[in-house]
Amino acid sequence: MALQLATRVGVELPIARELAEVLAGNRAVPEALRTLGFRSTDDLRAAGIRLFHLDMPIPIDPGQIREFAEAIGSQDPVHTDPEAARALGHRDVIATPTFAVIVAQRAEAQVINDPEAGIDFSRVVHGEERFTHHRPIVAGDRLVATLHVDAVKAVGGHAMVTTRVEIGTEPVAPAGAGEPVSTV
Repeated sequence: MALQLATRVGVELPIARELAEVLAGNRAVPEALRTLGFRSTDDLRAAGIRLFHLDMPIPIDPGQIREFAEAIGSQDPVHTDPEAARALGHRDVIATPTFAVIVAQRAEAQVINDPEAGIDFSRVVHGEERFTHHRPIVAGDRLVATLHVDAVKAVGGHAMVTTRVEIGTEPVAPAGAGEPVSTV
């Protein structure tokens, strides 16, 4: 199915195969790009390709979780009391479900603050937001995020941009993969 999608959007067949492997989860993006002959960000830019990835891990501490929970009025002790969280099987306090937006917004800032994107943040209107959680965010996590621009469409002289942020734990080994946490 990914191969059909790639060829349908007009990508040359060798690129479509690499894209299909990436979309299917069988290849890492950097490896696929190297196979296609892209050796640097300059090569990617010349081809009109932009990658956004928040490589620097965001350490999550109990204070951040507590402050966010208090700010939204959560009374659940699993957000403030480590013993209450441990009683439910967590290693430390867990974040409220909407806490993931903090990490997502850091990733989205890469596009918003990019002069090439041409986004005037004073004119941004937030449409909707969905969360898919694979597991709770826990104090002590070190999270990374990958931003995907899923769609851009013109509506009434304005652009509507749909983004998706995949949040996971920091990979523990050079070739290791992190654990999926949330999608916003």
